[in-house]
Amino acid sequence: MIQYKYHRAVSLDDAVKVLKEYGGKARIVAGGTDILVQIHEKDKRWKDLRCLLDITYLDRELRYICEDEAHVYIGPLSTHTDLEQSEIIAKHIPFLGWASATVGSPQIRNRGTLGGSIGNAFPASDPLPALIAADALIKVYGQDGERVCLLKDFYEGKGSLKLEPGEFIREFVVKKLPEGTGMGFSKLGRRKALAISRLNCAAALTMDSEGTVTEARIAPGCIFVQPDRVEKAELVLIGQKPSEELFAKAGKTVSEVMIERIGIRWSTQYKEPAVQEIVLRALCQAAGMEV
Repeated sequence: MIQYKYHRAVSLDDAVKVLKEYGGKARIVAGGTDILVQIHEKDKRWKDLRCLLDITYLDRELRYICEDEAHVYIGPLSTHTDLEQSEIIAKHIPFLGWASATVGSPQIRNRGTLGGSIGNAFPASDPLPALIAADALIKVYGQDGERVCLLKDFYEGKGSLKLEPGEFIREFVVKKLPEGTGMGFSKLGRRKALAISRLNCAAALTMDSEGTVTEARIAPGCIFVQPDRVEKAELVLIGQKPSEELFAKAGKTVSEVMIERIGIRWSTQYKEPAVQEIVLRALCQAAGMEV
């Protein structure tokens, strides 16, 4: 049986204090859609758990979606439903809303948070590729105040984040993309509903008045140890006009980069064509084309 103390944080600094006190043996709970299930199932990763730190009552400090002229700011306690229903997200980062709408069931989306989705460092997170494609920044808070880094640089590997003792996720910051940028999100699961992603991809395309691609962003999920955009595939699109053939070429480039980075595995025969297809679908949606 996993036994632990429970602490309800009353402020950001209180959360820092508890995390420091327990070191790596304290874990934050927000929506609780992952960790509480894992504790119930006596998951071995929590065998040394000594304290569960509840931050759900810090809504005022950590649950919000707002904007200024250049950026969108998202608190880590924002739920997937918050993201799905936000007018700000729909206007400026629509593929984040679409990705959030595919997470689990309505009950999970109502409880699960963006901070938890990212904080778990799980490569199959659906919102993650959209944030990576948008070059999102992440703010973390600790005893020395806030620090900021690119979200893609926040990952050390599967299940590991660059968090110092006492630090936790404070905010996500996304710079607004150029007006008229099209976005797309594609996901492949074992079934249509309630499925954890096997593969996913977020894409964004900015085009000039003649319909030529001037900027491209492609962020596949579930295929790299550390989440990242695929610049080599993005360059395939720059200076070209959208077409299914062009997008298929970009998808093939993504699959080639996947193999370059992680090598040939037992799943490569399945993943290679699947990656090409989800990239194609995301790009077609971004360009307003039917697949």
